[in-house]
Amino acid sequence: MIFVVAPLQAVGITAFHLFAIGLLVAIIGSMVIISNSPTALVLMSVALVANIAVFFLRLYYPVPFHLHILAGAWLIIACTLGIVVTQAVFRGGRVTYHRIIGAILLYLLIAVAFATLFAFVGLADPGAIKGITFDDDQSLASALFYMSFVTLTSTGYGDIIPVHPLARSLCNIESVIGQLYPATLLARLVTLEMRDPGQ
Repeated sequence: MIFVVAPLQAVGITAFHLFAIGLLVAIIGSMVIISNSPTALVLMSVALVANIAVFFLRLYYPVPFHLHILAGAWLIIACTLGIVVTQAVFRGGRVTYHRIIGAILLYLLIAVAFATLFAFVGLADPGAIKGITFDDDQSLASALFYMSFVTLTSTGYGDIIPVHPLARSLCNIESVIGQLYPATLLARLVTLEMRDPGQ
């Protein structure tokens, strides 16, 4: 979704919004399989309904809070899915390939969560992030994901610059997490697997 659907939406292929909703249904189904938490199911369902509502509101009833609703929905998705996956990845037992993939998914969810936080800052102050225009168009999600991943990985191309103090603070937090997460948690899982692969 992050690497294919958002960029294709950014170039103007609107059908991918429906595809994103379909993928969200698949994510909710997968989450139900790995977690028996009714709270997680309710939160993900609320986020799904919000995405569907925004899709139809954009078509028929333009309101100024589309982006706020979407950002809130995706923050709920990132946090809820992150908690469910964290419980599956870091529970006791053998470290498997699937648990390592889950740890990588957590890394990606960190970027999604920060992208939504950047959206809230930019919607509150449109000049908060130089290089991103906070208009209700299809390219905003792609730009926010790009900024978040550039920050998380400390790539920093220089084409997007946080100007607002809150945006800068979020960038600092995300870049520190981006450096510490692979170096500690992900490396710990791999080390445990190498130390005792038979268990």
